[in-house]
Amino acid sequence: MSFDPYAARAEFPILSRQVNGRPLAYLDSAASAQKPQAVIDAMVRTMTHSYANVHRGIHTLGNEATEAYEGARETVARFIKAAGPHEIVFTKGATEAINLVASSFGRDFQPGDEIVLTEMEHHANLVPWRMLAERTGAVIRYVPVTEEGALDLAAFRALLNPRTRMVAVVHMSNVLGTVNPVAEMAAAAREVGAAVLLDGCQAAVHAEVDVQALGCDFYAFSGHKLYGPTGIGVLWGKAERLEAMPPYQGGGEMIESVSLERVTYGPPPGRFEAGTPQVIEAAGLKAAIDWLQAQDRSAIAAHERALYDHTLERLRGANDIRIFGEAPDKGAILSFELQGAHAHDVAQILDRYGVAVRAGTHCAEPLMHRFGVTSTARASFALYNTREDADAFVDALDKARTFFA
Repeated sequence: MSFDPYAARAEFPILSRQVNGRPLAYLDSAASAQKPQAVIDAMVRTMTHSYANVHRGIHTLGNEATEAYEGARETVARFIKAAGPHEIVFTKGATEAINLVASSFGRDFQPGDEIVLTEMEHHANLVPWRMLAERTGAVIRYVPVTEEGALDLAAFRALLNPRTRMVAVVHMSNVLGTVNPVAEMAAAAREVGAAVLLDGCQAAVHAEVDVQALGCDFYAFSGHKLYGPTGIGVLWGKAERLEAMPPYQGGGEMIESVSLERVTYGPPPGRFEAGTPQVIEAAGLKAAIDWLQAQDRSAIAAHERALYDHTLERLRGANDIRIFGEAPDKGAILSFELQGAHAHDVAQILDRYGVAVRAGTHCAEPLMHRFGVTSTARASFALYNTREDADAFVDALDKARTFFA
């Protein structure tokens, strides 16, 4: 197979628009990716043709909706090479997935139990553990980040001990683009009996994921970064882990039986899907995965990396720009600081030229503190970006550099 970014771009309706009189160069996909027509069509088709609540009706629409919803679960299971759909829990997003594990798996944590995180975690994989520590007296340890943006693996191994209950690590950093050696880290965690959760929000988009080969216990990712809709995410958990966990929320669907005196709960994954689920969003997520899987993902990764390398080459010698994250084999995420300028001001100038980048802390304040900055600007490349997008970014950044010189 091969990959044509221009053909792929044509399948994303929003990318044909102009911003401030210029072609849109959307370089904020690490925050939320745009949606191909296939996803839009799948969601509209569900709403206009076969929408109903799932698992409860015996009429035709209910049966069609249930088949589609469970079909999406099967698609997700194949996508990440899970043992089966029974290990796939649909959530509102990766944030809820991590909160679910922290609340349910972490229910019996005791004072002195230890949780290992890293300095590069997104708040979604930091705050839930901090909340758990505050409730239980557990202690959080942090793996430091090196100057080039990699994890200090020697320090990580030194943190592991028999008190370690959970290791929660980002697979690919949303700020630095660093792809962490999570299989190696999971193996080390297992040696001390710790469970492992991976935040896969970025990695699931840009790399093939095999949760069984990674050796983790839980894997979380979101639909909206994966060219799918907002409002849906995925928690994969080993079957034995999910079966041992109590419900996260109460309500319909997650029960086995209810009386005025007693409630019994159903098995996973339904045990963790209280209430009416994301019927329309599941259809969109399935369509997004099907669309992505039909592409040459190795060629996409090479294309994204080529855009990143081209951008770096054009910025070579710009001594007023500081780039964060230079670990080997990193993803196509370029976080930077322009000397004398706030990231928000840089992003506003770029927007005048039709270039959309992220600016701020990227929900990773501890990482900002690690590098001694309050914020950065971030350009993140996706499969639909082109050499013209990269050049538009550099040209607009040159305008900002001139303005703040």
